[in-house]
Amino acid sequence: MDTEPNTAADPGDGAAIARRYYAALDDHEYDALEELLAPQFTQRRPDRTFEGRDAFVQFMRDGRPNPDTNHDLETVIADETGVAVRGRVVDGGTELFGFADFFALEGGRIVRLETYSR
Repeated sequence: MDTEPNTAADPGDGAAIARRYYAALDDHEYDALEELLAPQFTQRRPDRTFEGRDAFVQFMRDGRPNPDTNHDLETVIADETGVAVRGRVVDGGTELFGFADFFALEGGRIVRLETYSR
């Protein structure tokens, strides 16, 4: 029996969750970003650590030094508990820096994000 493929992301589809995360950042969809993150979400990156979903979303909404960048994803590797992403942050087609993100997932939400950049 032929059926149409399901294009909606399954909560267990880590790659789709990660892609929605970057789309929410790039498109300034902060309500969508908040829905992707668990309340106890943490992010660790070279320059700072965010403890809690609210602090992270507020920074992305109001504190980012350059909010008009986009994430160009080069590699996305996922299983049911985590996702690894390698990509570039670009501004108007110019690469600002490369990054590697490692997401920990629980129940279809991002609980932890470790970011490495060069």
